Amino acid sequence: MNMTIRNSFIVLVALLLGPQAALHAAETAKPLKVFILAGQSNMEGHARIETFDYIGDDPATATLLKQMRGADGNPAVCDHVWISYLTGKFDGSANGEGIGKLTAGFGARGANPTQDGGKIGPEFTFGLAMDAALKEPVLIIKTAWGGRSLNTEFRPPSAGPYEFSEAQLAQMQKQGKDIAAEKAAKAKETGRFYRYMVEHVKKVLADPKRVCPAYDPAAGYEIAGFVWLQGFNDLVDGNTYPTGADGKTRDYTKYGEWLADFIRDVRKDFGAPKMPFVIGVLGVGGLKAEGNTVAFRKAMTAPSLLPEFKGNVTAVPTAPFWAEELAAIDEKRGKIKAMAATLKNKGKNGPNKDGTMTDAQQKEYLKKYEAEVISPEEAAKWTRGASNAGYHYLGCAKTFALMGKAFAEATLHMKMMNGQKR
Repeated sequence: MNMTIRNSFIVLVALLLGPQAALHAAETAKPLKVFILAGQSNMEGHARIETFDYIGDDPATATLLKQMRGADGNPAVCDHVWISYLTGKFDGSANGEGIGKLTAGFGARGANPTQDGGKIGPEFTFGLAMDAALKEPVLIIKTAWGGRSLNTEFRPPSAGPYEFSEAQLAQMQKQGKDIAAEKAAKAKETGRFYRYMVEHVKKVLADPKRVCPAYDPAAGYEIAGFVWLQGFNDLVDGNTYPTGADGKTRDYTKYGEWLADFIRDVRKDFGAPKMPFVIGVLGVGGLKAEGNTVAFRKAMTAPSLLPEFKGNVTAVPTAPFWAEELAAIDEKRGKIKAMAATLKNKGKNGPNKDGTMTDAQQKEYLKKYEAEVISPEEAAKWTRGASNAGYHYLGCAKTFALMGKAFAEATLHMKMMNGQKR
């Protein structure tokens, strides 16, 4: 913090209360702990609050659910954790800030960034864990938007401009696209959301008390950690990440390099050279995932293995938190959707191949088919635990709650290993 301000404060206390009181104030003042959370749709969080009860069905997580609820049964409200959340529409328009004491509802908000969206991301249990572990007040600054990539929108300055490969340029030419226009559009998007993030963090920290009433200017603040949860858009980007030497899986090496650049750049931009940094490794598909997903996870983990980041960058796998039983039901739901498409499109091997089934008959057929594929118990379990698609971790609050807790524990562990007191 600014030492001139701190010293002035101590002198003022000394004048008013005497030297002993001033000394006590200097010793007991604790800086505000600031944590930055950033990423795309899964950092936003698409787990509806209605799926909280599912957490209590598992004895291993029942205690966690109790922490997430207050005595009245409603989502807990943190006593000493505040949040500033910058988000907006998918394309980054209509950005806005939601602020307040941390509770549920600071998940995905879409075009209504200042309003409770009825969802959570990892921020909720991350904050609950920090509230329990730290004596100081806590401020979470979260910036997240759906559908953003590291290779373009979140591209850090050190990564340089986005460069189209020869294969991409050839494909655009083949498609008759205006290459100059394509390059200009890409240049405009490159780093845009990185800049939104940096600008917002600096705006909040220019006046922390606006968001966090417990902030003590005399004590100042400490940027105590950063959590990055992103990746799906890079995972499925076959243009930026071409097929590797094996001819099957994509080569995601560049993602790891750009993520290392990202870590260096945010530390420089926020003046926190050893800031603990957590990489939330993409867990969609769970422990059974193969091919590109496994290759991508290795690229996400790579920065944490660099010697320069030893002890202050941790990769936290989120695949163990994937809800396998819900995913199995989701596969069956996929079969029902496929059957609906077959009926509508008069699939040659389907029951409506001759096109004689009416809409009512198709609806009745699907109803019976669904009853055969998904049991009433499975249907009830899906409603209880899931609220979104697979790429959003099925919108399962249990998954996001476990992720947030793990991110907080990894951050606290790094602080402890580096000799920083809680």
